[in-house]
Amino acid sequence: MNISQQFAPPFRLIAPFIVSGVVIYFFALLFLFGFDIETINSQNSEMLSFVHLFLLGFVMMSIFGAMAQLVPVVLEVEHFAVELYYAIFPLLFVGTMLMVLGFYSTPVLLSFGGVIVFISFLIFLGETFATIAKAKRLNFSFYSVLFANIFLLLGVIVGLLMAFTYSGFLDADVSKLLHIHIYLVLYGYVGFTIIGMSYILVPMFWLSHSFDKKYLKYALYFLGSAITFVCAGEYFSTLLSDIASAFLFIAFSLYTYELYLIYKTRARVKKDIYYYFMIFFTLSLVLSLILGAYYLMSHHDTSILLLGFVLFYGVLSSLIIGHFYKIIPFLIWFEKFSPLVGKQKVPMLGDMVPLRSSALLFVFHTLGFSIVFFSLAFEAGELYKAGALFMLAAAFLLIKDTLFMMQFKG
Repeated sequence: MNISQQFAPPFRLIAPFIVSGVVIYFFALLFLFGFDIETINSQNSEMLSFVHLFLLGFVMMSIFGAMAQLVPVVLEVEHFAVELYYAIFPLLFVGTMLMVLGFYSTPVLLSFGGVIVFISFLIFLGETFATIAKAKRLNFSFYSVLFANIFLLLGVIVGLLMAFTYSGFLDADVSKLLHIHIYLVLYGYVGFTIIGMSYILVPMFWLSHSFDKKYLKYALYFLGSAITFVCAGEYFSTLLSDIASAFLFIAFSLYTYELYLIYKTRARVKKDIYYYFMIFFTLSLVLSLILGAYYLMSHHDTSILLLGFVLFYGVLSSLIIGHFYKIIPFLIWFEKFSPLVGKQKVPMLGDMVPLRSSALLFVFHTLGFSIVFFSLAFEAGELYKAGALFMLAAAFLLIKDTLFMMQFKG
């Protein structure tokens, strides 16, 4: 892979994104204890508060921090104005907290939080667009980053309209805007970013070579078409929305098959924590496709609840946590220990990962995930809380391991 750390910003720039992301992940899990699984509703205030805390505070915070490193490195260009990330972090953090409080108890805060989040996203998008405009190689990674950020721009505009509607300042059809918002941000930005970065990161960490990359490209074609169709379908024809759902299923099926090809051609034999999280991520992705197909055929409420849970804690959480155990040691090693190579003994990357703690984290996460999944499927309240407790313990270990890796002294 043509990757160089030459254009990477200092780690202290992205450290606040990572630390706040894992801490927020812990607090987002606390929300699970407040839900009554027999009456849970995706549209109630507590659920909306939880969803935005998880997606903005954990997923977006983590992705923004990662993109600060990956975009210039992958595209081989310097940041346009990397110092802007020092403004993006506090704005995103404060805006997220205000939106969470707005959904939870004080609706008027939604508009203020929405505007602050909108500003942070605009700064991020402006800096990212200016950075990728400097790229000379218009390859797969370039286009995946470009379209991901175009979808994000459209998504945050729709999100801001929704925030003003919830606050009472606008009168719009929230259900239509919500569907479009989900597709633009979750599938457009997050989906495009995951597929685009998988082209670089997964083969690099698994030492995979000579695999057919065309399925990643086909996946993005279908994913982009799905997003376009659902935006039009919400206002013109439900048939377009149905086609969008089918395209979404095809896109992630192709992506799953590409992951299989990458796994099949891998050279790395050692099964580390990253390996186990990526296997769990892939299995969760397959499960989400099954649940999605079942929901499209049955429209059963429980299946959409299970799908949301699997997407959050099987797909997104596993992918992000697994990569943290690779990216954080690498960045710390490069910044702290690479200048010492040849002068004194330096640690290996594997030495920077707490093996026992990370293994226990994986066990707690997967065990808790399985228990919560089956408790949601069969409405077993006490079992649900036991599973959530295991996942909370895993989140605590994630905070501990993150701080350990970031403060590693050799």
